[in-house]
Amino acid sequence: MNAQFLYDKDPLGSKTLETIAKASNFNQWMYSEIKPFLKGEILEIGSGIGNISQYAIADGFKITLSDFNAGYYQWLKEKFLNFPAVQNIVQIDLLHPDFQKKYSFLYEKFDSVFLLNVIEHIEDDITAVKNCKFLMKRNGHLILLAPAYKWLYCRFDRELGHYRRYTLHSMEQILRCNGLYIHSGNYFNAAGILGWLFSGKMMSKRMIGNDEMSVFNHIVPIARIIDKLTVKKIGLSVITKSIKQ
Repeated sequence: MNAQFLYDKDPLGSKTLETIAKASNFNQWMYSEIKPFLKGEILEIGSGIGNISQYAIADGFKITLSDFNAGYYQWLKEKFLNFPAVQNIVQIDLLHPDFQKKYSFLYEKFDSVFLLNVIEHIEDDITAVKNCKFLMKRNGHLILLAPAYKWLYCRFDRELGHYRRYTLHSMEQILRCNGLYIHSGNYFNAAGILGWLFSGKMMSKRMIGNDEMSVFNHIVPIARIIDKLTVKKIGLSVITKSIKQ
């Protein structure tokens, strides 16, 4: 698929994903945070252009990719459909008014469902999590990663279509509201807070630049050490891992 099609449909989103795609150290780090909680049949919701999908596929996980955006859905089909580890590629709308009927073929199909930087784009996040639960088997795992702290909300967030940023407490409330058992939760990427404050809050930039992402990608080993030193008590993102009982 011509990349220009994605730019026309979602110019800032696709450009941001393309920028992050070049940050292999960062993407591998993010993937390493969720990998230990993945099991069985896996569904990724909001796969985008496959920045994280590629690592799960390389590890041989049986995975279904998905995206609500028609452009990304087509991109994923053209890029990943012939990989043996990829079970299916579907277009999923977590706020579809008749979700259970529309996606009855996926009812309790998955052992693991993960959404990385997706839930903040969905206006009704409680319903979104409820519908994720519908797709999960009993004892299935749900992993959510989303931007942290309301006070960090800036032009970056607005331009990317973020409705909110989260705390560990607010994320856990959504999970409890849906009857999910919280296995664990933590913050991620404390070092990224300074860059977000400078570029997003102080400079009021519209998007993450290639140069900024490249610099951060090179200092990921240091950022990982900082997360260990802070015991993951602060971070640019929040991660929760929960179980359907």
